[in-house]
Amino acid sequence: MLKRRIQKSIQDNLFKGKAIIVYGPRQVGKTTLMKQIIEENKDKNCLYLNCENFSVQENLEILEAEKIKKYFNNAKLVVLDEAQVLKNPGGIIKLMVDTYPKIQILATGSSSFDLGNKLGEPLVGRAYHYKLYPLSVEEVLLNKKGLDIEEIMKFGLYPEVFFSKDKEEDINNISSGYLLKDILSFEGVKKSDIVIKLLKLLSLQVGNKVSFTELARNLSVDKKTVEKYIDILEKCFIVFKIQGLSRNLRKEISKNVKIYFYDLGIRNSLILNYNKMDIRNDAGALWENFCILERMKHREYNNIKANIYFWRTYTQKEIDYIEEREGKMFAYEIKWGNGKIVNPAEFINAYNNSQFEVINKKNYLSFII
Repeated sequence: MLKRRIQKSIQDNLFKGKAIIVYGPRQVGKTTLMKQIIEENKDKNCLYLNCENFSVQENLEILEAEKIKKYFNNAKLVVLDEAQVLKNPGGIIKLMVDTYPKIQILATGSSSFDLGNKLGEPLVGRAYHYKLYPLSVEEVLLNKKGLDIEEIMKFGLYPEVFFSKDKEEDINNISSGYLLKDILSFEGVKKSDIVIKLLKLLSLQVGNKVSFTELARNLSVDKKTVEKYIDILEKCFIVFKIQGLSRNLRKEISKNVKIYFYDLGIRNSLILNYNKMDIRNDAGALWENFCILERMKHREYNNIKANIYFWRTYTQKEIDYIEEREGKMFAYEIKWGNGKIVNPAEFINAYNNSQFEVINKKNYLSFII
């Protein structure tokens, strides 16, 4: 088991009169993390509850603080794992935080939409919120594990897959099992074949601008359906969007988006391509997704606040990734190969207070750690 980056922060915020909420996709290690926290606090009388168990749901159905406390059996620390399946997790947690602030509640959820909606307003000011992703390169190195970037770009960083001897089988199982189960559990997702086709189309467009209108035409559905399904895929932590930047130049393109995957193993499983990098025609796209994804984990775990964009003009000039932070624009061109990169003079002139850097295989660690 690897120590996760958010574990210390969670530990530091225990028993401060607030709940702790951890979001993240299935199989990224939320349950393992909760059990590690229980192990570190075993002197506190801890209780772990799997909310997918019907008996747990029944015992937490009625909002009576004394009755719930009795069910908790005098535990000082209570984990509500997969809390989004409860009828009213927000009401339960609010009630217990307000009535028994010395009882530490930790809740996990595999859907930011379900859990976020059900927690909502009742927990404003009453909870610390965290996201847990598949393993990060930073976490792998901190735990002194070996780092094979090409293997990560093929099979991703789900903990089970990272430690597996049969990575291909395990990532296929996660992709076709747990993740699709979460997607299809959403109300309004009626056509699973459309979702699968949409995911495959998105997997082939990593690193390129995505047109919702074009996707709708290819899927023979309307644009609103595509937008709704992509929104669900984001809330299930399968893909994330980056918007185009447009502030100063008329010829900048801002309407399109780029879409990346939270795990490259999931992306590759959708198109069943686990070939080596030197024979792939999508190595550059995988590298771009890898660097931006690992940078996102780094920002999240280190509380680095930034607006993120890509930049493209009608004259085909572009920059892969931009962070707006500290009153500056930090622009990055992400390259797998060794081709020469010309500084984007047009961007630098348009955004005076900006910096530009090329991220490649030689310097990428300074970008993601």
